[in-house]
Amino acid sequence: MADITRRLGWRHLRGAPTAHVRHHRGTKLLHDGPGLSFWFRALTAALSEVPVDDRELAMTFHARTSDFQDVAVQATVTYRVSDPALAAARLDFSIDPDTGVWRGAPLEQLGTLLTETAQQHALDVLARTTLSAALVDGVAAVRERVAVGLGAEPRLPATGIEVVAVRVVALRPEPEVERALRMPARELIQQEADRATYERRAVAVERERAIAENELDSQIELARREEQLVDQRGTNARREAEEHAAADAVRAGAEAARTVRLADAEAARSVRLARAEAEGAREVGEARAQAQAAWLRVHGEVDVATLHALTGTRLAENLPNIESVTVSPDVLTGLLARFGTGERA
Repeated sequence: MADITRRLGWRHLRGAPTAHVRHHRGTKLLHDGPGLSFWFRALTAALSEVPVDDRELAMTFHARTSDFQDVAVQATVTYRVSDPALAAARLDFSIDPDTGVWRGAPLEQLGTLLTETAQQHALDVLARTTLSAALVDGVAAVRERVAVGLGAEPRLPATGIEVVAVRVVALRPEPEVERALRMPARELIQQEADRATYERRAVAVERERAIAENELDSQIELARREEQLVDQRGTNARREAEEHAAADAVRAGAEAARTVRLADAEAARSVRLARAEAEGAREVGEARAQAQAAWLRVHGEVDVATLHALTGTRLAENLPNIESVTVSPDVLTGLLARFGTGERA
């Protein structure tokens, strides 16, 4: 779209480098070319703007194959306006002098022309092709036929249009047919996947069996070594018990001999002690007997008064030491009573 500004009844147009602008005043062509910039009067100017850049036209249409199956064709056509003057003469590319907007829809007309022409050639080639062949080789065949058909279409050069490239994106059947066609391949893929799963499981089972056998062999070897270890421990225990028994026998013999020696020594000492005690008791007895005899002899020779005095002395020596005497009122009353009774008697 051209950029138009207003100044005091005049208009200024500034075009883009990819837009070919044609300015007529009456029958006279004043400006013609891309990227122009000029002043003009709106009442006397006739302006047209033709894009000269490459444009992409995406199209989607349906066709029917020779076996009466519907397919959807997705394609893209790249084109350009090679002759802007001819295109402006054949199509309405005129613009409003105040806004710079196209008065009509020239690009839509070009799109309809290209789409219908491409669809015609695609329908022609697909109508003689089966669905399976179209799905396998239809993209290349349709692209080639559409490119050749657009290149040979006389209306396009007469309109100043040049087709640059043709691309066919996809050929798709109806969803039900597509699912039906996918089913055998999916079944085959599923079978391959199941076979791979079974093989993987078989390999896993075989590996698990090998692992189990290795573990069983390891357990058997471990049990055999444990048995050897138990036997060796029993042998070591018996040997240790024998050594302990021999050591205990030696210790018991030495303890018995020591005990016998101690018993003999104790017996000898006891005998000596008994003899010494017996000798001492005999000597003490003889001394006591002699002292008793002497005591009796002395007492036999002393008179009775001396004996009484000695008796009192011995009695006084054996009396306990009395530091104080406490006389209770009851005892004192009794003694006084007794004294008074004796006096009356």
